[in-house]
Amino acid sequence: MDTMLVQTPEVSGVRLAVSVAGDPARPALILLHGWPHSREIYDGVLDELGKRYFTLAFDLPEIGGSRGAPPSAEKKVLADIVISAAEAIGARSMVVAGFDVGGMIAFAAARYYGDRIVGAVPMNTVIPGLHPWADVIANPAIWHFAFHAVPELPELLVTGHQRAYFDFFFDLLAGRHGAVTNEMRQIFTAAYSRPEALKAGFDWYRAFEADAKANAVRASIEVPLLYIRGDADFGSIDDYLEGLRLSGAKNVRGHVVANCGEFLPIEAPEAFVRAVAEFAPR
Repeated sequence: MDTMLVQTPEVSGVRLAVSVAGDPARPALILLHGWPHSREIYDGVLDELGKRYFTLAFDLPEIGGSRGAPPSAEKKVLADIVISAAEAIGARSMVVAGFDVGGMIAFAAARYYGDRIVGAVPMNTVIPGLHPWADVIANPAIWHFAFHAVPELPELLVTGHQRAYFDFFFDLLAGRHGAVTNEMRQIFTAAYSRPEALKAGFDWYRAFEADAKANAVRASIEVPLLYIRGDADFGSIDDYLEGLRLSGAKNVRGHVVANCGEFLPIEAPEAFVRAVAEFAPR
């Protein structure tokens, strides 16, 4: 099966690059990366998932091959852009999956646009405003949340040093040594080489306060949610499942991937594909 790279029609001033695999007549699976990654983190699982779904791995706005600044970096805005872009290229019966910031967007898709999707899979992420958000942002080991939210300073310090800065996080958050290869690190670094891309990534953090304020209001979330977490990542999955249920999610299940950190699609591709396939309708 051949994976294709396409550019979506313009949505809210944004054109998204997306790697596509599978038959458009099948139910769609939307895959979202986090920081500082790009759509290529899903390259190793696209063809396998494309056997079951119309599978679309997006570059988020301004990252990698995507162009155009979104109206806001709030996750509900990004969720609308991604869903609208997927709809524009024929996606239907969508499940939205993502890790890190992509997982926050997947949750926003379920919370705010439940009538447009059939499921969401947030992975290895904490949702702003949901338990254990307060504990996570108070943890000194998660210092970069506050640093990245400072206006302009992260861009000033990181520009020209993207590879070294990103390497720190790849090494810290991977549960399997060597999982993030040198080739993959180079791809991710290139995806954030433009000033607009670097700013877009930091803007995701600058929007956390607004995200948390919106998400803190209890909702009625009917869309089924599967929360996946690698057991080498920070925290117990039980806390995150409790936060989702307290937020108003009525159908939540959890799945732990053994010996795995944050980068599920490349650390445990077979387990990742299996967990998603068991959840998403075909």
